[in-house]
Amino acid sequence: MKLLSIMTQSGPRWGVLEQDRVRLAPQSSGPLQTRLGDLALISKILSTEPLGPKLSECKLLAPIQAPPQFIGVGLNYRDHAIEAGAPIPISPITFGFLQTAIIGPGDAIIMPPFSAKVDWEAELGIVIGKSGTDISVEDAMNHVAGYVIINDVSERQVQFDEGQWGRSKSFNSFKPMGPWIVTQDELGDASNLKIQLWVNGVLKQSSTTSELIFGVREIVSRLSTSVTLLSGSVISTGTPFGIGHSRVPPEYLKSGDEVSIAIEGLGTLVNPVS
Repeated sequence: MKLLSIMTQSGPRWGVLEQDRVRLAPQSSGPLQTRLGDLALISKILSTEPLGPKLSECKLLAPIQAPPQFIGVGLNYRDHAIEAGAPIPISPITFGFLQTAIIGPGDAIIMPPFSAKVDWEAELGIVIGKSGTDISVEDAMNHVAGYVIINDVSERQVQFDEGQWGRSKSFNSFKPMGPWIVTQDELGDASNLKIQLWVNGVLKQSSTTSELIFGVREIVSRLSTSVTLLSGSVISTGTPFGIGHSRVPPEYLKSGDEVSIAIEGLGTLVNPVS
């Protein structure tokens, strides 16, 4: 399934994309993140609903606007660790994002007025289905509902001046997410997906998820040893080689730019910069 959220006259609604049409869940079904622990029930809820608007007529929102947990994993691609001149981590480097940073497809990434070092990061997002603690590597995929594209926009001056990643990556509008969640059963194996990012049509990042140091199973398992992973939570798994800050000379986003991210099987996420 491709699960998405759209804006309607009555407010945000979620549903499933079927070819070029959206089948909306009843308003009484509650937020999408509260349903992701039971994909079979989602299918049952949607099966009796009529086909709704065409996708082209819809204003897409981030599929999940308020995940109970929003976790980032840093330096998690071999090629990115090399370009950053950093040692390969021996365990996942994790930190948190704020919900207020989340925007949807087509929404503008807003440049902070003081900033000249806003950077891009194409990332694969894991969406947690069934909640769990102390999840084994072997059982990890039973807790994954699906995947989503995330742009981990980062303000590098704040990141390096303050020596931490949470604030520099949580400015308002710094977490574009979408265009939808593709469920695990539809996408299949996520260990070798092509991931690419363009700025104004110029390719800046091109890699595959085979470069991940810690894969989906290991990330879910390791995180769950310290926290209970809650249904509807999102884990952004890190970015590959090609960020602007590591280029010679460095490159950063500016007002008027457009950033596009494509991940094999997940679609394309496009956001302007203002």
